[in-house]
Amino acid sequence: MSFEKLYAPSLKDLFVQQLQGMILSGELPLGSRLPPERELCQKMHISRAVVNGGIAELSRQGFLEVRPRQGTYVADYRRNGNLDTLLAIMHYNGGILGREEIRSILEVRQGLEYMAVRRAIDYGSREGIAQLGQILRRLEDPTLPPARAAEIAFQFQHEMTMLGGNTILPLIYTSFQVPCTALWVRFCRKYGTQALYTNMAKLYEYILTRNKPAASAWIDTYLEEAISGSQQIYDA
Repeated sequence: MSFEKLYAPSLKDLFVQQLQGMILSGELPLGSRLPPERELCQKMHISRAVVNGGIAELSRQGFLEVRPRQGTYVADYRRNGNLDTLLAIMHYNGGILGREEIRSILEVRQGLEYMAVRRAIDYGSREGIAQLGQILRRLEDPTLPPARAAEIAFQFQHEMTMLGGNTILPLIYTSFQVPCTALWVRFCRKYGTQALYTNMAKLYEYILTRNKPAASAWIDTYLEEAISGSQQIYDA
């Protein structure tokens, strides 16, 4: 049994979390104007520095738009957001994600995996595929904690992108590391690390035998199981 380090969030973190929640819940509608900073300080009993820092952070995440001489407005984070926005959504409401959020993440992953697997099959060397198998074997240990299993699963898939020779695909995969790893951790906690190993092992088998149709069909199968089948990872 492992215990995670505890920490006390700063006032700026609490300010950011509160406004994220108000925006994601709809309490602060898109396009609405925030009260002036001085008023926020008075209502929330925090300093101007905390408000300034929090607004800057929320602007960077795509939740707010600061308009010079006009004020601060709630931005359309779906249009203006980035990976930090996605992570905020994933942690909203205690990390409880609905079916649509998870489906959206997995649909993006599905498209990336199609390309990665097909290129690995077409262009991967024997030595490269063998290296992929060595990473997979580290995932076979049933005593792995979920976080470690998720980390190895990402290493496996990232190495898979390297086999194909596309110089951009590994970078795109890396940009999705945090949300994908978070979903793998959730999957392992619900179904065990061996279920994750089974999914990866079958995919590896099709890469090893260079069977593109079977690999694509298996990607469809295990991702759909995670969305709406027997291995769902969404929260009711």
